[in-house]
Amino acid sequence: MKPKQDWIETAKKNAAKEAVRNVKDGSVVGLGSGSTAAFAIEELGNRIKHEGLHVLGVPTSYQAFMLAVKHKIHITTLEEHTTLDLTVDGADQIDENLNLIKGMGGALAREKIVASASKKLIIVADESKKVKVLGENNQPVPIEVLPFAASYVMRKVGDAGGKPVLREGARKVGPVITDNGNFIIDAGFGPIPKPERLERELKAISGVVETGLFVKMVHSVYLGKRQGVGKLYRRIK
Repeated sequence: MKPKQDWIETAKKNAAKEAVRNVKDGSVVGLGSGSTAAFAIEELGNRIKHEGLHVLGVPTSYQAFMLAVKHKIHITTLEEHTTLDLTVDGADQIDENLNLIKGMGGALAREKIVASASKKLIIVADESKKVKVLGENNQPVPIEVLPFAASYVMRKVGDAGGKPVLREGARKVGPVITDNGNFIIDAGFGPIPKPERLERELKAISGVVETGLFVKMVHSVYLGKRQGVGKLYRRIK
């Protein structure tokens, strides 16, 4: 039997390949960040190379930008295209209603902007990211904050029942700095049965730029499994 990491990487690649089939010739596509989204960018580059697709990409981070250039995807901006056909991105957790926690890679603010500008948000993940309720397994909610407000926001998050931790760099001294020049607070809330309410509470705190709660935004999820790829669609009420 393959080691766990092996099947997960294969599952991500298979899910990314299925998801990128949604990209049509002439599309303007939001390019997500992180390891799973990287597989989607690579697969999109393969389709452009072998099928001659004409596609423009809007990257959500410098990582996504550099990968897009590497795979010969032409870059555009939200200034040039305020409405995108779709975005393909990853997720850190996915609940039963296809709400998400995102942002462990630090690109949550740009990811949410690009997703909001898209007609469809398509998520690629392996099945280990699927949970019943967001926040299970000690999954924190990333919150991007203005550096000036970090201490204040951490106090307010604590007042709201969270356990905030300022994210620090693994290979640098001090806080992680986002592509927007901000800090990230990782806040543990335990299980989050009402993510929409928590999202409102956090966004109401002065100094919060964006949160990693993506509520009622997803169109579909491609979930890589040990065998095959599952497809989930959000029920519109």
